[in-house]
Amino acid sequence: MISRSKPDKRAMVTLTFTLPAEVSGPISVVGDFNDWDPYAHPMTVGDDGRHSVAVQVPQGLSFAFRYLRDGGFWFDDPQADAYDPRGGILHVPAATSGRSATGSDKQAAEPVSA
Repeated sequence: MISRSKPDKRAMVTLTFTLPAEVSGPISVVGDFNDWDPYAHPMTVGDDGRHSVAVQVPQGLSFAFRYLRDGGFWFDDPQADAYDPRGGILHVPAATSGRSATGSDKQAAEPVSA
């Protein structure tokens, strides 16, 4: 699960990445927001066994990301907004775009006029 907060006073959005307890081993979320550093955002295991980590990013941008599990196993999140060769893509719209902060209302890209 991926949740997005509303932008704070600095126009930063908190992305919270959560994986189910069934996923085992040390896991990190890596991506454009941390220069793909596997040590920057390790996930912690909560009392319920789920893995989670929060990452602050600026609003109005898109970020590629993946999860890295112990042993060099990479995997993607099915809740990403889109995918490219780097992994999942998250769009963090500006607050004025009218989209909700939860990210649950994925919208198709708007056509570009020539």
